[in-house]
Amino acid sequence: MKFSDYPISNLIIEQLESMDFRKPTDIQFKSIKHILEGEDVMAVAQTGTGKTAAFAIPVIDRIEKRKRKGYKGVRCLVMVPTRELAKQIGSVFTEIGKRTSVKSYGLFGGTDQEQQIRTLKNGVDVLVTTPGRMFDLISQGHLDVSQLEVLVLDEADLMLDLGFNKDIKDVMKHIPKNRQTLFFSATISKKIKSLAYDVVRDAIRIQISPKNPVAQNIDHAVAFIQMDDKRFFLENILKEYPENMFIVFARTKVRVERIVAAMERVGVKTEALHGGIEQKDRFAILDRFRAGENRVLITTDVAARGIDIPSMDYVINYDLPDDSENYVHRCGRTGRGNRRGQALSFCSDSEKKLLEDIEEYTGEEIEHYEIDPNDYSEIMKDIEDPTYNWQRLIDQANKERGKDEEW
Repeated sequence: MKFSDYPISNLIIEQLESMDFRKPTDIQFKSIKHILEGEDVMAVAQTGTGKTAAFAIPVIDRIEKRKRKGYKGVRCLVMVPTRELAKQIGSVFTEIGKRTSVKSYGLFGGTDQEQQIRTLKNGVDVLVTTPGRMFDLISQGHLDVSQLEVLVLDEADLMLDLGFNKDIKDVMKHIPKNRQTLFFSATISKKIKSLAYDVVRDAIRIQISPKNPVAQNIDHAVAFIQMDDKRFFLENILKEYPENMFIVFARTKVRVERIVAAMERVGVKTEALHGGIEQKDRFAILDRFRAGENRVLITTDVAARGIDIPSMDYVINYDLPDDSENYVHRCGRTGRGNRRGQALSFCSDSEKKLLEDIEEYTGEEIEHYEIDPNDYSEIMKDIEDPTYNWQRLIDQANKERGKDEEW
């Protein structure tokens, strides 16, 4: 089936073709028809499977075909857990609806509220928002959702993890009971089901969940590398593929900054992204990354969701995540939609328990990328980091050993 087979506006079909969207992914195929028919939908699908377009396409079509009747407030409210997701999903709505009259907007904290108020006053059809700023503007009388037609809860599992359960229930007090509700989540649990049944009515239930939660179009493997050697192997792969796009995940913002500094010393351009960076700067970093101005992003799990770059070539798990679920979300930054992707994890001896936990979570043993001892040695010989001096390290170790013997 093609998008052109759906009873949607030709303006949307033409725009999808210009974006090279021709055939729906599984979640899109199973969702769009029901959403177009006005049914509530509860959908669970892996990250990177095209969930956003699954609800954006039919919502834009509905709004384009049913013109406003005097009401100037928001017609579709999309609630998301993070600012990055609000910006990302807002841009998807804007792109897909580019040829239509539908106005979409991403609303979140950390930016100028006055500009947001002016935009809302000029009229917004689809509002993609985080709960905090949304409730601020509702309480101030600047945001009208009294005649809302569609409520979308996206990344519902992460919203629960971040403590937004009450916010989701509170928004129900401001919107009509007679509405369409679309509930999308990457994972399912008792808490997710309980929340879903509180907000949807007689929903169509859709689940795209193969035994391994990592998308089938992602080739993911693990290489066993000692912790102190990881930066040299990262240098090696980044220099081997200088034209490719990489997103590299580390455990903490301190480690992110250290990796960026290490790559800078050997002439590899990268940028850091983590929660310690100002919001406007984080957006600017992501914009440069999407534009290809920088091809290597070193980040914490702040970017495990909310980055949708179709041309992403590689994900590198420089550190294995403490939370096995985040492994799936990290890998999902590549292999978006129907494209294939590559993910490689560096695993040190101290991380083998984390690897076991991940394999238990995914239900499969991750492919082991065996590094020949000679190749391992060659990579270590070829390092260009001027601060890495084996003799200095040996001397320092001997000095420390001497102190221990004195005691």
